[in-house]
Amino acid sequence: MTSKFLLILIVMAIHIGAQAQIADKIKKEAQKQAEYSFELCKHLHQNPELSFQEFETAKRMAKELNELGFEVTENFGGNSVVGVFRNGDGPTVLLRTDMDALPIEEKTDLSFASTKTADLNGDDVAVMHACGHDIHMSTWTGTARTLMALKEEWKGTLVVIAQQAEEYSGGAGEAIEAGLFKKFPTPDYALAYHINPELESGQIGLVGGPVFAGVKTTEITVFGKGGHGAYPQKCIDPIVIASRIVMDLQTIVSREISPLEPVVVTVGSIHGGTRPNIIPDEVKMELTLRYYSEEAIEQVIAAIKRISNSAAKAAGMPDDKMPLVFVSPVETPPVLNNEQLSARLQQAASGIIGFENSIKTSPEMVGEDFGKYGRTAENVPICLIWLGSTSPEEMKKLNAEGKKPYPLHSPRLNPDYKNTIETGIVVMTGNVIELLKK
Repeated sequence: MTSKFLLILIVMAIHIGAQAQIADKIKKEAQKQAEYSFELCKHLHQNPELSFQEFETAKRMAKELNELGFEVTENFGGNSVVGVFRNGDGPTVLLRTDMDALPIEEKTDLSFASTKTADLNGDDVAVMHACGHDIHMSTWTGTARTLMALKEEWKGTLVVIAQQAEEYSGGAGEAIEAGLFKKFPTPDYALAYHINPELESGQIGLVGGPVFAGVKTTEITVFGKGGHGAYPQKCIDPIVIASRIVMDLQTIVSREISPLEPVVVTVGSIHGGTRPNIIPDEVKMELTLRYYSEEAIEQVIAAIKRISNSAAKAAGMPDDKMPLVFVSPVETPPVLNNEQLSARLQQAASGIIGFENSIKTSPEMVGEDFGKYGRTAENVPICLIWLGSTSPEEMKKLNAEGKKPYPLHSPRLNPDYKNTIETGIVVMTGNVIELLKK
């Protein structure tokens, strides 16, 4: 054995030993912080707030950061809270959590189940953290606390944002428009979590490239010629036209878009008429469109307009009464994980929780506004990580019964809170230290 080769082995052994030592420190500290974070999670779960109404939640997030010594800015671009902690020279990492809940009545048996209600467009509605944002905030807080306890292990700047209105897809855009990357240190990397009931707690899911789909909401107003239901020959029925449009829309994905291009066209709402014996003057439809490619979504929108007009013309509607197709300006772009960053974080996470618990996942067609952080002029590399949230025991039981876990947005969503939060703290702390290590 040459002396050079022996030296390489010694250096490698020292490096591996140092990495193991840091991993052990992270695990021990995360274990301590997980208890605090779980209690915080129970409080947040019992006190959910809807998008743009996260007033008390934002105050609590600001309080947590202030106690840790962050420079805190409240009410940034709305209810969002931004914290900055400088720990010497080095890169800048941004950690994002979302704060808002959903207008869903909780149907779990949790001792800390939500009984809160809130005003939504004049209606009093039940509110629930049915998308895991309570876990996201608790993990985010626990990660910040762990990183503060391990300050000697990293150098650089930590920017954290508790973001409003992810469910409405307005929060990320408003924070960016308010100057998130200009008024605060511009991040070299931006990271976030989202719970995933399809993965076991103790696991994470990671993929480089496409993770979440882009989302556009479209409204179609179909016009007709109303009248008495007993005299259909004297009318042009917009319900029939709308029905034709709904059926023909199904051919866009199956016959106009490449089978290799992921696209979804869903009509989620259709309203028309007031009584069984009245043919109405118009019908309104609402659609959700999911995509990864800008070219594909433009093709879909053009096809929706063409199909809508064709159905109206076939029914005899005049040119000035063609359907109105409105594409909402509120858009959620695709979340595209940076390939190099994702690979680096998967390696770091595997060194802490084991390669068998770092799962390579596939892209999904759900939406998440975190993608906006990676689509600015600063071109910040982003990475969103799935955080497994169903207990291994529950997953084994469900698999034996041929069932699936309750999905996100379910009133019965039942994550394995403690293990999910602790795993999130361990992995995200390890991620940040990997990116900011001395």
